[in-house]
Amino acid sequence: MNINLIVIGRLKEDYLRQACSEYIKRLGRYCTFELHELDECRLSDNPNEKEIQSALQKEAVQIKKYIKGFIIPMCIEGKQLSSVELSEKISTAGLNGFSTITFIIGSSYGLAPEIKQMGHLKLSMSEMTFPHQLARVMILEQIYRCFQIAEGGKYHK
Repeated sequence: MNINLIVIGRLKEDYLRQACSEYIKRLGRYCTFELHELDECRLSDNPNEKEIQSALQKEAVQIKKYIKGFIIPMCIEGKQLSSVELSEKISTAGLNGFSTITFIIGSSYGLAPEIKQMGHLKLSMSEMTFPHQLARVMILEQIYRCFQIAEGGKYHK
């Protein structure tokens, strides 16, 4: 199985980089992992809707270069799943012939509609709002947890 994580923006805090590194290391036991950190479009301090949509389109062009396999855009209007349900979705995607699962985390303004439409599963972590930097750690932990669940490991209790 290949896991592809596409993110807009770079981690700024060292503790978040360390957390991500730890989960990426753990994932090495279960999959080939690729991280694609793409540049966030710069916006004015108070961007209007046209400026935001233009930035999302530019980011979409970058994202499309790395999309492959079973596509899971992370978005607020996505479906909320339990860890067990997400593990089942990943396993089912593999059984259905997908060797790559691609998760996509957009900028603080989200993802372009066309990227969301490409998704096989739109996923939301919560109705709460989290910093995008933290969302990266959270999805890596959940991906690791999914593999542990599928294996019957002790990590998931």
